[in-house]
Amino acid sequence: MSSASDPLAALAGLPGVADSVDSVRKAVDRVYGHRVMRRRSGEITSEAALRGARGSAALSGADWALEEVRRRTDFGAEPEALTVGAALRLTAEAGQLLSIWRQSPLRVLARLHLVAVGSTAEGDVVGRPRLAGEPVTEPLVEAPLPGADEVAGRLDGLSRIIIAGGSAPALVTAAVVHGELLALRPFASYNGLVARAAERIVLINSGLDPKAICPAEVGHAEQGTEAYLAAFEGYLSGTPEGLAAWIGHCGRAIELGVRESTAVCEALQRGAA
Repeated sequence: MSSASDPLAALAGLPGVADSVDSVRKAVDRVYGHRVMRRRSGEITSEAALRGARGSAALSGADWALEEVRRRTDFGAEPEALTVGAALRLTAEAGQLLSIWRQSPLRVLARLHLVAVGSTAEGDVVGRPRLAGEPVTEPLVEAPLPGADEVAGRLDGLSRIIIAGGSAPALVTAAVVHGELLALRPFASYNGLVARAAERIVLINSGLDPKAICPAEVGHAEQGTEAYLAAFEGYLSGTPEGLAAWIGHCGRAIELGVRESTAVCEALQRGAA
């Protein structure tokens, strides 16, 4: 990230990243070329959203079966149900925020946290970055928590990069947004869900996945919590090898999301779904 004008573009030159970018693009192109997409893309989008929400919730400790997520309408006060409900709301909301993202990413992140919290009471900590001394509930990530001043500075830097745009591939930008939010944990709760929703927004808004049919959340969950955290440690390290490993992990997650949606396409084609 040595270039001041386009700090993410340099990451595309890390060893293995170009191969990941190329592999992801080919996988996405294949599913977009499926014949079912010409007639029933809306159904694929809806199913991808459901499966993506299930995957993101699983990483945050609510590993429900897909059919249970599909069937349930009550996501009341029980912790796992609240997590699944938050993931579903975030996935639905992400598509409504695309036009705002490139102009005001911090506003979008605040909105995502508000949506995730929903009707549960958390007082005035909802929808804003945490202040000094405020606790954070994040069941998955145990890395040291940056201070509030560092969070504010790094969020501002991330926002400036997104608004400026640049030539970095969508995979690289999405991976950095995801990793940075997970590292900062800027909100009092649901940071993992918000980070993965922001990754989704980048992938859609970049034009890589405009119909939101390649749920990276599915792939993150399928690779497992241990692999997710190991790759995230690479991001936290800030080394070229660690950053490349995290980007590669995110690329594989997208490819697994593509595989999931391809299976849905095939099922629809056979009349089995």
